[in-house]
Amino acid sequence: MISITNVHKAFGNHKVLENINLEVSKSQIFALIGPSGAGKSTLIRTINALEPINEGEIIVDGISIHDKKTNINAARTEIGFVFQSFNLYPFLTALQNVTIAPINVKKMDKAKAEKKGKELLSMLGLGSKFDSYPSQLSGGQQQRVAIARALAMDPKVMLFDEPTSALDPEMINEVLDAIRSLAKTGMTMIVVTHEMGFAKEICDQIVFMADGKIVEVAPPDKFFSNPSTERAKGFLSKVLNH
Repeated sequence: MISITNVHKAFGNHKVLENINLEVSKSQIFALIGPSGAGKSTLIRTINALEPINEGEIIVDGISIHDKKTNINAARTEIGFVFQSFNLYPFLTALQNVTIAPINVKKMDKAKAEKKGKELLSMLGLGSKFDSYPSQLSGGQQQRVAIARALAMDPKVMLFDEPTSALDPEMINEVLDAIRSLAKTGMTMIVVTHEMGFAKEICDQIVFMADGKIVEVAPPDKFFSNPSTERAKGFLSKVLNH
């Protein structure tokens, strides 16, 4: 479903991603973890070309994302992206935020888009918030609207860039529960996260990054109990003891 081959990315002389290779099969869930500055967010943003790459290739469902011949706007309709900050339109209601792209980009009938939008918001526990504006919602609720907005485009892949990092601690579980529900549907997902328990619980593979490189890829049980690299052991000793 997602194939990343020999990807390199630099900002000037600073190497942000170096020789990245990763294969994510359909319905798999991968977590990207690692210290700040490891390149996790940059990597996930290259998957839908929010960041260009200097070398390599990224293929999503058979489409070469960084090929100049690719219609990237069309390709992005297949790739849902949830940001750290919610990026909702403040002047639109929750339902309008969810339906605006299907109506305007996919030319979906308004009634059909609203029906689907209400179903998605209800699925994410927001059945009473259709007419609420972002300013009337908590951070966790806003992020769940953002997830519904991404799902409204019927993506084949969902990418989450630290979806809980802007939330107060008590709101984090709201968003993690939403992602758990999505996992049960068989959605292919890559999640950049600092929530180690969550990564261990729902992910098929843990991708540990440091210094712009993939240091280790392993199933959660193996990675958290017996990482194979000293770099990963050092990272886990700090994050699991605090």
